[in-house]
Amino acid sequence: MDTRLDASGELVLLEQQDRTRWDLATVARADRALEQALEGAEPPGPYRLQALIAAAHAHARTADETDWPQIVRLYELLLRRSPTPVVALNRAVAIAMADGPRAGLAALDEVQGLDAYHLRHATEGELLLRAGEPAAALAALERALPLTVNAAERRHLERRIAEARARAGTAQPGTAH
Repeated sequence: MDTRLDASGELVLLEQQDRTRWDLATVARADRALEQALEGAEPPGPYRLQALIAAAHAHARTADETDWPQIVRLYELLLRRSPTPVVALNRAVAIAMADGPRAGLAALDEVQGLDAYHLRHATEGELLLRAGEPAAALAALERALPLTVNAAERRHLERRIAEARARAGTAQPGTAH
């Protein structure tokens, strides 16, 4: 938790977190609990799959070491057992991390029912930025902003909107271009 925000309270994305500050004792306790939960179990249910996804993240000592293909496979299993739009959204993110932003956007196009969910639009904006489409990213990020209530997330979106504007060559509202 301590690595999700920086010293000034700004959001730190998972891929930018200082993993040396992660609580490895808690990770080890979680690993032991997960091992016990998986012993002799039928195919893992939604909670076990979520725990396996968390473990895949926790065991990557750097963002580059994250086993995204494995996380995609786990999300696909989770989606079969718990077919919710949020699980589908998280699967799209994993696909983007494994196969690139365009693959993630294709998976995101399949997600239904999250028009009022800020993370759906924020995800689309982020993937569009990474795909080199700042004007489209700007529109998606601007859809996300009014739906966001968390102050740190709002500030993060405002920074990404400013970056998308700069990359798209678009003036801020109320300013001359």
